[in-house]
Amino acid sequence: MPGLLSSLKRIFLGGGREGFELDDLATRLEMTPRQFQVIEPRYRSFEIPKRSGGRRTILAPDDTLKEIQRRILHRVLHGLRVHPAVHGFEQGRSIVTNARPHVSKAVVISLDVRDFFPSTSQEQVERYLRVIGWSKAAVQELARLTCYQGALPQGAPTSPRLSNLVNFRMDARLAGMASSFGGDYTRYADDITISLAEDVHEKVFTVTRLAARIIRECGYEVNEEKTQVRRRHQRQEVTGLVVNERIHLPRETRRWLRAIEHRLRTSGQSSLSEEELSGWLALTAMVHRQGQRAGVPRA
Repeated sequence: MPGLLSSLKRIFLGGGREGFELDDLATRLEMTPRQFQVIEPRYRSFEIPKRSGGRRTILAPDDTLKEIQRRILHRVLHGLRVHPAVHGFEQGRSIVTNARPHVSKAVVISLDVRDFFPSTSQEQVERYLRVIGWSKAAVQELARLTCYQGALPQGAPTSPRLSNLVNFRMDARLAGMASSFGGDYTRYADDITISLAEDVHEKVFTVTRLAARIIRECGYEVNEEKTQVRRRHQRQEVTGLVVNERIHLPRETRRWLRAIEHRLRTSGQSSLSEEELSGWLALTAMVHRQGQRAGVPRA
């Protein structure tokens, strides 16, 4: 395979060229090589609470670096292929499309990847960029502008897309393994879901064990405390959405939103800002609209 890739590169790039060079990168970014080479990557670190508890470290690039990263995202990474099972941060995909394959299944297995972005290494990024045809010099520059301390910084505009692109092989392995057991696989960032049509104890155990092994072999660590196996008689959730018979928000979330809307109508007061409430209502509408496309629930 490496020999085939080298031959294809020579055919398409021309004799003597190692790959797409710094000049090609500069052209795509509408800059000169000197302009982006003199940029010193700077990040501001802060913490935010995780939905599941604990704190998450965010590395926010400064304005200059963020602008370059956005250019890289739209002019270098846009259009590159991710695995069809990936739904996070991809145009036309959402938490709803991520949940659809798992509606009305006998078993839903959820696994969480610990420290997903910090565990996605600069080496993975560089290897991927070399495979798709960038020269060594261009790869070094792209990695310098998109990685920090040897990994993807959580907070950079380029990190979500790069994490999807470089993990094509992991997604393909997990999807293939799930399919071999008659199951379905999706991933939304660090949330991995595999669902099975039959509740056979040995099969569920094997699939869970093999998924964790594949994830580890790809350089990540499974957060064992968050691994869940949910059956029909339990509430089955995928990226925060209930999927037992159809896709919808959890009952307590819907009740909470109805209570807020009632207080707004009766007293004009709300525990949410107008912007926050609009966001929740938009999410509810999206779940309802896209959830209708899930099709007839499968037995």
